[in-house]
Amino acid sequence: MSAAPLAVDVRGLVKHYGGRRVVDNVAIQVRRGEICGFLGPNGSGKTTTIRMLCGLLEPDAGEGQCLGHDLRTDARRIKRRVGYMTQRFGLYEDLSLQENLDFVARAYGMPRRRAVVQATLERLGLVERRKQLAGSLSGGWKQRLALAACMLHEPELLLLDEPTAGVDPKARRDFWQQIHLLAAEGLTVLVSTHYMDEAERCHRLAYISYGRLLATGTAEEVIAGAALRTWELRGADLAAATALLQADPRWMVVPFGSAVHVSAGQAEDLPAWLAMQGAAARWQLAPIATGLEDVFIALTAHAQDNFV
Repeated sequence: MSAAPLAVDVRGLVKHYGGRRVVDNVAIQVRRGEICGFLGPNGSGKTTTIRMLCGLLEPDAGEGQCLGHDLRTDARRIKRRVGYMTQRFGLYEDLSLQENLDFVARAYGMPRRRAVVQATLERLGLVERRKQLAGSLSGGWKQRLALAACMLHEPELLLLDEPTAGVDPKARRDFWQQIHLLAAEGLTVLVSTHYMDEAERCHRLAYISYGRLLATGTAEEVIAGAALRTWELRGADLAAATALLQADPRWMVVPFGSAVHVSAGQAEDLPAWLAMQGAAARWQLAPIATGLEDVFIALTAHAQDNFV
């Protein structure tokens, strides 16, 4: 079976703010019907990149296509075919759910808008709450309403900017179930997130730090490409172990509950290193599989800050 055509195919994206290059030569490819996780720390350039993809920002440099339209010259056409869900809830809190969706439908100049609004309410399980004021909704229901507003005009590409920040685990799970249903129907999704469990739900990943794209591929490909070895360290006085390891830049140390994860390049040997420090008997050590969080911490640690 041949691969699906590309919904997003851009390269060399650059954007400056105040003399600082916040997006630096970024290239992204997302196939139709694919869920692509867009990851990176705060201030890494994710939101700026998303806004360039949907035509809200013009790149200072770069080229490519979004849904077959030129990123630089066809921004207006792109906007009509993209749904963009921002980090903050952007609908009217003193209007009901139905009134909010009707307002959005009017803004798009949609024919048969009442039927479209009703169908969207039904599709996202909002019918029983249609008369409730948006401002009285919980975070999870606000998230669902925002998604409904993005879906009114039946976009082909959905751009979601940290859509699950601040909502409870059940709401996050329900949201991702909905996203996978939409993708199964052919919708393409690019979603930024900080949650590693959400990253693992994506078909492919793109990791950006300080404006630069550092890794792309499936979760398995990204982990393999990092070429890390990881150990789990347990025992008493883990603070002392952390301090000892952090004194040597080759080790990346992250607390995980009652243990510590330590990662390094394939050439490094933590048990041998601890023996050389005379600390081999102080803690229990076991090799473990490297996870996405270990990889992303390592990528961020080695990225060059674009603020200085």
